[in-house]
Amino acid sequence: MDKQNSKLRWVIFVSVLFTYLLMSSQRTAPGLITDQLMIDFSVTASTIGLVTSIQFFVYTALQIPLGILADRYGPNFFLIIGAMLTGVGTIIYSLGTHEFILFFARILTGIGDATIWVNMVLILSLWFNEKEFTRLIGFAGMTGSLGFLLATVPFSVLIVLLDWRGAFLSAGVFLCLCSIFLYIVLVKKTKQSVFVKNKRKHEKTMVLLRRILSSRQAWALFFCHFGIVGGYIGFIGSWAVPYMMDVYGMTRLDASQIIMVSLIGALIGAPLIGWISSYLETIKRPYIVFHITVLLCWSVFLLFKEHPPIYLLIILFFIIGFGFGSNSLTFAVVRQSFPITESGIVTGFANTGGFLSAVLLPSIFGYLLDHFQSTAGIVSHGYYYGFLTPVIFSMFGLIGVIFIKEKYHYTERNTK
Repeated sequence: MDKQNSKLRWVIFVSVLFTYLLMSSQRTAPGLITDQLMIDFSVTASTIGLVTSIQFFVYTALQIPLGILADRYGPNFFLIIGAMLTGVGTIIYSLGTHEFILFFARILTGIGDATIWVNMVLILSLWFNEKEFTRLIGFAGMTGSLGFLLATVPFSVLIVLLDWRGAFLSAGVFLCLCSIFLYIVLVKKTKQSVFVKNKRKHEKTMVLLRRILSSRQAWALFFCHFGIVGGYIGFIGSWAVPYMMDVYGMTRLDASQIIMVSLIGALIGAPLIGWISSYLETIKRPYIVFHITVLLCWSVFLLFKEHPPIYLLIILFFIIGFGFGSNSLTFAVVRQSFPITESGIVTGFANTGGFLSAVLLPSIFGYLLDHFQSTAGIVSHGYYYGFLTPVIFSMFGLIGVIFIKEKYHYTERNTK
C-alpha cells in the first residue's frame, strides 16, 4: 500500500487525533475534583499531589523505552493497547474506594498515556510526507490543548450531571471503544499485522542510548521541553482550580472557565506559532521569545504575592497557555536534527523532560500547601512559594532553548 497517497491516511489521522483528544483530557481532568477527593478519601494535599504526579511519573519513565520499541516494532500495537489501558485505568479510578486504588488506576492511565505521543508522531511520519507532517504536527499539538479544554467546563458540567464517578466512568468506557476502533482502522482496514517487527538492522540499544545521552542537542531539547511543558500541565492538572477557589473564593465552574481561557490560548498558539516559525524560516528565535514570555508571566504571580487582580489573572493564564502552544517546536527540531530511524527515541527523550517537570510540580505544591497550612494556618502562603516552581522550571527551559543548534534551510526568498 502506498501509504502517503492513500485516502485512508486521513481516516487514520482523524481517529488517532480523536483518541489523543480523549487521552489528553484525562491528564488534567482529576484537577477538577482535587478538593472533593480530599474530602471523600480523608487525605492530605500531599497525598493528592502524589496521586496526580504518579501518572506523569509513569508517563515520563516510559518515554525512552517506548520510543525504542516503537522504532523497532512499529507504532500500531502500542497505540491500541495504550488507549485500552487508559480507558481501563479511568474506569478503575471512577470505582475507587481507597487512595491505593486511585494510585493503581493512575499508574494504568500513565502507562496507556505514555504510548500516545511517540506513536502518534511515528504514525503521522509513516502516512504523510515531510511537507504534510510539518503542517499536521501543529494540529496534533492543538489537539492536546483541545483535550485539556475538554477537561474544563465541559467535564465540569458532566461532573455536575453524573457526579465525579459517573463522569470518569463514561470517559473510561469511551476510551475503550476508541481502542477497538483504532484496531479496525490501523490493522483490519490496512491488512497489516498488529505487531510488526522492523527487519532493518538496528544499532545496539545501549550504544544508541549512549550516543543520544551524549548529544548536546538532545539535552537542549530535553530542557527546553522541561521548561515550557511541565509547569503548565503540572499546575493546570492539579492545583489551578483549587488555587482559584482558595485564593479568590471562586466556584469550581468559575475556576474552570478561567482555565478554559488558558487552554483557548494554547489552542490558538500551537498552529499560529508553527506558522510564525515557518514564515520566519527559523525555529529557535520564536521559541526563545515564547520561553521568555512564559517566564515573565509566572514571575508576575510572585510580584503580586500570588494574588494578581482578576483581569490580570485571566490575561496571564491566556498568555501562558499561548506560550505553551510553542512546545510542538521541540519536535520540529527533532525532525530537523536527527534521522527518521532515531525519531522515536529522541522524541521520547525530549518528551521525558516535559513530563518530568509535570511530575515534580504537583508534589512540590502539595508539600508547600500542607507545610504552610500546618505551621501558619494560611494556605495562600503555600501558593506564593509554590509559584517559585514554574519560575525556576521556566529558567531551565530558557537555558535549553538557547543551547539548541538550528539547521537553517535557505529558500529562494533568502537568496534574492
